[in-house]
Amino acid sequence: MHAAVLVFPGSNCDRDLAVAFEAAGAKVSMVWHKDTVLPEGVDIVGVPGGFSYGDYLRCGAIAAQSPICGAMADHAARGGYVMGICNGFQVLTETGLLPGALLRNAGLKYICKTVGLRVETSQSVFSEGYNAGDVIDIPIAHHDGNYFADDATLDALDVDDRVVFRYTDTPNGSARDIAGIVSENRRVLGMMPHPERAADEGHGGTDGAALFRALTGVLTAA
Repeated sequence: MHAAVLVFPGSNCDRDLAVAFEAAGAKVSMVWHKDTVLPEGVDIVGVPGGFSYGDYLRCGAIAAQSPICGAMADHAARGGYVMGICNGFQVLTETGLLPGALLRNAGLKYICKTVGLRVETSQSVFSEGYNAGDVIDIPIAHHDGNYFADDATLDALDVDDRVVFRYTDTPNGSARDIAGIVSENRRVLGMMPHPERAADEGHGGTDGAALFRALTGVLTAA
């Protein structure tokens, strides 16, 4: 599997994401935000978390205007895989690849801690390494992680089995405890928690590693 990890000014989780992909056996290319094309043969685009553009209000909206996001959207339109974590989830909603928006946390406080996530479905390439109903521990670190969508959109996500992860105890006010969703074709994932920060024994937990192992295994086999 060949993964492209996008790099925006201020990103601080791009290397973490690359290491997690590589540990699972993927080839990784780092791609600067001003580039206009993705490397040849990319299977998945990883949009990292971590304070792009200084993490000012709606920094995901700023990042979404980067030239490389046009190439990412074209990749997704061709049926390519995309995975956005934290700030990357914001970018995917701002580009319209995923529905909804990420608002300021309820209580308006930055939150950095490990939280419980319930795996809602294993019917996606991102979550098939888990069983539906599993509870895993994954870190969060965000100020704008409060997932919002109108009721019709939330109902559609539930009916279509597109909510992949929910918080067991919502830390940020997210609608219906949503922590991660996939696109209609199930090839684009956005999630606020950081699985790449729970992918090695040195991180204090490895519950995120199954996501990268499953992803790499499926896309390599394909």
